[in-house]
Amino acid sequence: MIVYIHGFNSSPASSKAKLLHERLSALGRAREFLAPALPHSPAAAAQLLEDLARRHPQAALVGSSLGGFYATWLAEKIALRAVLVNPAVKPYELLDGHVGRQKNFHTGEEYDFTREHVAEMRALEVAAITPQRYLLMVETGDEVLDYRRAVEMYRGAQQLVIEGGDHGFSDFADYLDRVMEFCNGADGPARRL
Repeated sequence: MIVYIHGFNSSPASSKAKLLHERLSALGRAREFLAPALPHSPAAAAQLLEDLARRHPQAALVGSSLGGFYATWLAEKIALRAVLVNPAVKPYELLDGHVGRQKNFHTGEEYDFTREHVAEMRALEVAAITPQRYLLMVETGDEVLDYRRAVEMYRGAQQLVIEGGDHGFSDFADYLDRVMEFCNGADGPARRL
């Protein structure tokens, strides 16, 4: 089972979620994919994700941006493997400046992002990671997040640091095999591309 965790103002309709689902479908494993629509409240999102993971204890996580932050919290809480795609490190610092009215990129739904949401997010930060649980995938051209913060935080984990790119990781399809290998338990060398 692979659980895809989308980012801030994103949804299960993201391109990376679609690509993962298509790959699993092509392998006859479509039923092994979950991509929940996360509540706006980080505390509620964490509870939903924890409930899913407890129902699927052999799941692997793939988290993008804020989803990478959630995936880290869940991987440490329940001892799961996680692929992190341009993950947010300390997203509460970045998103503190976005308190107010928000709009989901995919659904168009509007909602209020509050100071309470920022505090809930801060409460999910983990003190330390277990490096072998992670495959970090970052692109140096990420226009939203500084990839170096993730490289530092996930030191010791498998890392793919790709020159160029963007926050959406538009070349994600090129790395699906590596994502699938890691989710299926295969370990490979860290490398810089």
